[in-house]
Amino acid sequence: MSRSLLRPLSAIVGVLWLTGCVSAPSGSPTLEDRNASAGGASSTVSGGEAKAPLLPSLLFIGDATSFVGWSCAPSQDVITAAQPEALRLWSAHGAEQLPQAVVASGSHYQKGEISAWDKGDELVVESSRGRLECQANTRRDSLRRSDKPGVMFFARGNEPGWHLSLANDVPRIDLTLDYGERKVSLPYRVTTLDNGEGRVILQSGRADAPFKLRVESRACFDDMAGTPWPARVTLDINGRQFKGCGQGIAP
Repeated sequence: MSRSLLRPLSAIVGVLWLTGCVSAPSGSPTLEDRNASAGGASSTVSGGEAKAPLLPSLLFIGDATSFVGWSCAPSQDVITAAQPEALRLWSAHGAEQLPQAVVASGSHYQKGEISAWDKGDELVVESSRGRLECQANTRRDSLRRSDKPGVMFFARGNEPGWHLSLANDVPRIDLTLDYGERKVSLPYRVTTLDNGEGRVILQSGRADAPFKLRVESRACFDDMAGTPWPARVTLDINGRQFKGCGQGIAP
């Protein structure tokens, strides 16, 4: 997807993200209601006990069940997830949710100047800046809590193989590195939560075990399997950097 086409996507993406602080007082109905619709974890604090933070909604799949990866012209790859009345779309530069519009045939989604026509194995994305014509080339069923019990966010990468999980109840990260040879569980703190950009940055809660985790809601394709994911993930730990893909996991 050309940068000129994606500029309007990035410009209005902020309206899709949950708003508010990283944490909120217990019993805040606004955060809880938004959290339920996003599929994220609670960010409240009850009795002084830290809870897992609320993540941006487009790290999750919403009411959809699978991701579709598309190859488009001009050259670009995008990912979609079709919900009953909306389409979530991820590109290399941002993410958007388009409500469904009433049409005679096919599935048409539109928000402002951005529209998408989903015709099965064909997708057309248009804006005032240009047009993308796409062909479906890969699909992946979304991970659910039954697949990853107790996990709010999961990510993985290759060369060397690694994966991580964020617990859905407390601010804890479980890391498995170097093809399973190294495993560690650590507390974390949120240093950046930018709902407008869909970006989250976490750092270790222990001075003797530093790490930095960056999560961005962008189209990501596994560099070995080619499967589509809605988040790009970068992990820096012990002077090494690991890159991969991830997704939020709804209850």
